[in-house]
Amino acid sequence: MHSSGIEVTPTLAGQAALVTGGGQGLGRAIALALAGAGADVVVGGRTTSRLEEVAGEIGALGRRGVAQTADVTRAGDPDRLVDAALQALGRLDVLVNSSGVMHIAPALDTSDEDFDRVLRTNLFGTFACARAAGRHFVSQGSGKVINVASNLGLKGSAQFGAYCASKAAVINLTRVLALEWAPHGVQVNALAPGYVETEMNAELRANPELTARTLKRVPARRMARADEIGPLAVYLASAQADYMTGETLVIDGGETAR
Repeated sequence: MHSSGIEVTPTLAGQAALVTGGGQGLGRAIALALAGAGADVVVGGRTTSRLEEVAGEIGALGRRGVAQTADVTRAGDPDRLVDAALQALGRLDVLVNSSGVMHIAPALDTSDEDFDRVLRTNLFGTFACARAAGRHFVSQGSGKVINVASNLGLKGSAQFGAYCASKAAVINLTRVLALEWAPHGVQVNALAPGYVETEMNAELRANPELTARTLKRVPARRMARADEIGPLAVYLASAQADYMTGETLVIDGGETAR
């Protein structure tokens, strides 16, 4: 504590969070970071075994972890997921939208189905879960929504057309929801990571030549670890970020600073 009495370390003691895409990658890392800061966490996603594993890891941190199978692209599932979180934990203070997929192909080789799958997961899933949680947050007069976007929502990258479009839309959706819900005490922000070592880019990292070419664009000359993203989510979920809304925090080793 500083002499001013201002708490420096964000704490989420007594808080309840829902993390979509919580079974792996960034979702898992963020769920564990929130639990490490004192929150009970429901992890949602499509693969029950992975969700249960993460819920167990949360339990090992001394917090309550709950696995809830759901598909954010399926009509009704986002509402059921939020309802299940409220029932399991008795309250809900934080939503992290981390469900996401990627399709890598030139625009001319991207099918309608591929484009729709990416937009349906990354954009519609984020919107539908935010809407479901937002109804509760607006009613209770408080709440935090954290959308996982990407630095590719701020810049173009060849062969990532659907992904770039979806993440750019998530960033602007974040601004819109922030404007609408700020009068109700609800904050909506986004994280925009660059390359992070997750299952999503395992194929890229398995190719040394492609990895080297990718990292040339990153001034830090490395990818982030997933656990480097979690602390930013903890900050946005904490009371210390009560005056921050509509913002997108970039963590990409300096890539977008070029």
